[in-house]
Amino acid sequence: MTVSTATATATEVEARGYSALVESLTPETILEEFPTDVIPLAQRPNSKASDVSTLLAQPGAATEFRGLDEEQVRLMAENCIVVDWDDTVVGAGTKRACHRMENIAKGLLHRAFSCFLFNSRGELLLQRRASEKITFPMLWTNTCCSHPLCVEDEMDGVEGAQTACVRKLEHELGIPPQEVATRGSFHFLNRIHYMAPCGGDDNPWGEHEIDYIFVYKVREGQELTVNANVNEVEEYKWIGLSEFKAMLADTENQHFTPWFKIICKHYLFKWWGALDNIEQFENDSNVYRML
Repeated sequence: MTVSTATATATEVEARGYSALVESLTPETILEEFPTDVIPLAQRPNSKASDVSTLLAQPGAATEFRGLDEEQVRLMAENCIVVDWDDTVVGAGTKRACHRMENIAKGLLHRAFSCFLFNSRGELLLQRRASEKITFPMLWTNTCCSHPLCVEDEMDGVEGAQTACVRKLEHELGIPPQEVATRGSFHFLNRIHYMAPCGGDDNPWGEHEIDYIFVYKVREGQELTVNANVNEVEEYKWIGLSEFKAMLADTENQHFTPWFKIICKHYLFKWWGALDNIEQFENDSNVYRML
């Protein structure tokens, strides 16, 4: 994103300053800046999650997690992939560490994915995040959005993010991996880099991600089983393009996650209108900065 200095607003100048901060952080300075939050790559445990009791014993954790859903707190011990500006893997950081605005303000960045699943009729599967979710509860979003974890089979760029996507489609929506493997196909499109606080100053959570974007297309004559996890998904719906545009325009009654709104603004309608030839958008190697 480029901004003319002659017309830049205070918000844009502040965003540029944050962008410069993140870009300035090398793998070495990230490890220096976050010595207790980031485990160096060579020393990472290669496990999907850290010990929950250790997580809860960390300074401030008891206050942050008071009254929150026990299962969602447990998931905050998952080991996300900490990366630098160039999406180079630096090490592992818990989901809690990666989503604390205190760390995000200092530039801590992690890897994520967003999946847009379309059936053979060209309808998109939307979900509304459950009330139990710690970040962005009760907001509508794309089919599945989460994080590849700092384990061998999820760390390898596009392939690792796709592996994580299959895992989370099952966890959040109950879609069996064998159906995903045989009833449609993934298309990796691009990566976006964005940052978004979860609420006001009294909310300690936020997102700062390099997000791998996938479209999954169900083949003609095939259907996927959906059995949503109520701890993850409040509701879900298949929606056509015209109905979705009306839903998106209803800003008084419908509310969406920040990454979903970014993707809608810049990309989604172009992709949706070209599902039969989505391959033309595949494998863009750029990281698009939306800071």
